Amino acid sequence: MTSQGNMRTGGRILVDQLRIHGADMAFGVPGESYLAVLDALYDVPEISFRICRQEGGAAMMADAYGKLTGRPGLCFVTRGPGATSASAGVHIAYQDSTPMILFIGQVGRDMIEREAFQEIDYRRMFGQMAKWVAQIDDADRIPEYLARAFATATSGRPGPVVLALPEDMLRDLTGAADAAPYNSVEAHPSASDMDRLGSLLAAAKSPLMILGGTSWDAEACRNIQSFAQTHGLPAAASFRCQDYFDNSHPNYAGDVGIGINPKLSERAKNSDLVLVVGARLGEMTTGGYSLFDSPRPKQPLVHVHAGAEELGRVYQAELAINSGVKAFAAAAASLTGPSALDDARRQLVATARSDYLEFIQTPKIPGDLQMGDIMGWLRDRLPEDSIITNGAGNYTTWVHRFYQYRSFPTQLAPTSGSMGYGAPAAVAAKSVFPERTVVCFAGDGCFMMHGQELATAVQYGLKIIILVINNGMYGTIRMHQERAYPERVSGTELVNPDFAAYARAFGANGELVEQTDEFAPAFERAMAADGPTVIEVRIDPEAITPKATLSEIRAAAKAAAGS
Repeated sequence: MTSQGNMRTGGRILVDQLRIHGADMAFGVPGESYLAVLDALYDVPEISFRICRQEGGAAMMADAYGKLTGRPGLCFVTRGPGATSASAGVHIAYQDSTPMILFIGQVGRDMIEREAFQEIDYRRMFGQMAKWVAQIDDADRIPEYLARAFATATSGRPGPVVLALPEDMLRDLTGAADAAPYNSVEAHPSASDMDRLGSLLAAAKSPLMILGGTSWDAEACRNIQSFAQTHGLPAAASFRCQDYFDNSHPNYAGDVGIGINPKLSERAKNSDLVLVVGARLGEMTTGGYSLFDSPRPKQPLVHVHAGAEELGRVYQAELAINSGVKAFAAAAASLTGPSALDDARRQLVATARSDYLEFIQTPKIPGDLQMGDIMGWLRDRLPEDSIITNGAGNYTTWVHRFYQYRSFPTQLAPTSGSMGYGAPAAVAAKSVFPERTVVCFAGDGCFMMHGQELATAVQYGLKIIILVINNGMYGTIRMHQERAYPERVSGTELVNPDFAAYARAFGANGELVEQTDEFAPAFERAMAADGPTVIEVRIDPEAITPKATLSEIRAAAKAAAGS
């Protein structure tokens, strides 16, 4: 029972607040510490509870939901081991600025500070990886805490909130009144900000715009694209934010992240105005803080960010604009530009575009399977609204460099570089957009970290396609190992299962591809199949990157050591 007369349990009040704030889905692994919430969800079918197989996967699904919708992704886990497993997803949400709320069942209030069974102080545990961490000790205050959690997770620089729920509090009966639906707060650029930006753009000869961060929506993407076209701006995307600007658009110049096009890197370094919209300018986007001088870049910098604390954190801007991306994009689309672009500005855009198109020409690699040909086939075959997910590893270079994202939202990838993200993210994506094609890329090491969430996809009939790029190693670490310690292989080799058989054991479909011409038929069968499919793509271990083999990396390292 969740209510008696006008009295409700804490668990029921919490679920009622979720409904008031617009929640339609939550992800989690059940635990006895929040049974009262699970009981309350029984009576609220409009909130779908996705039963997951591991808390890290559940938290990553919540992060993916937040990225796709702009609303807080919700995750429920039990205390102790459940919370520690979920921390991987919380860390992703924090570094990626994703709105998310993690609810953790907690020991009873009469046991606090005794190191009771699985007891942890979550304020200390999550203090540096969440925007706000709290424990609700009074059921009367659940509406207050939930309203604050939703507002905090979505306002300013979005991010995760963690709320601990003592199990006895969730059983308390109370007559607490409901809160009103939350409102998130978005900063807007001032008229003087936009006037100054207009002047800087008019004076610039070689400007570059870099897009990143979070809280984008389709309208903001259209607005920023219109702005770039009007003002003749080459537009680049920060690390794993490539779906913010149509990659087939003539103004798109590539991504600024790991493995950046050397010509785009030089363009950024030699620009006379860099406009950064939404990105924090962290390590990945700035190439280890080498793309721009700190604290004062030699390029005049305009930095637009929703969090005032991020402006001036590393780089001092010529113009710092505290604004959310949606508000800025709307203002930018209305910013008066030249009546006609001059030849120099048109040439600037054309050259940047030409450099990008040259960079995405697919190379040949060792072995019978050519990943470049596969990426080209997928680029031509997949619908433009297909959602592509991935975790971390050298295999992701093939996705980020050679696939073209043409609409928003279509890219789910952790800017925090967390492995294991792709499969859970695909489950979340298909849950949110069941009508869209969802393709996950995962390395053999990456997939095994959360491959058990394939069971979740099977349970809910989610037709996702997972490509496991198998080279029998932790490839990124092996690459760095050969660069620093050539021929001293340690801790990076993997003995893998038969991934196609693994998939079939879950009730999914399994395919094995060892040669390029086997891929298209296997993928077509996956598209026609009922339920999820895993396609194991075996790639030559020598093909460690699109441009260098393991042997070449090893030889270069040995030559450098010998010199």
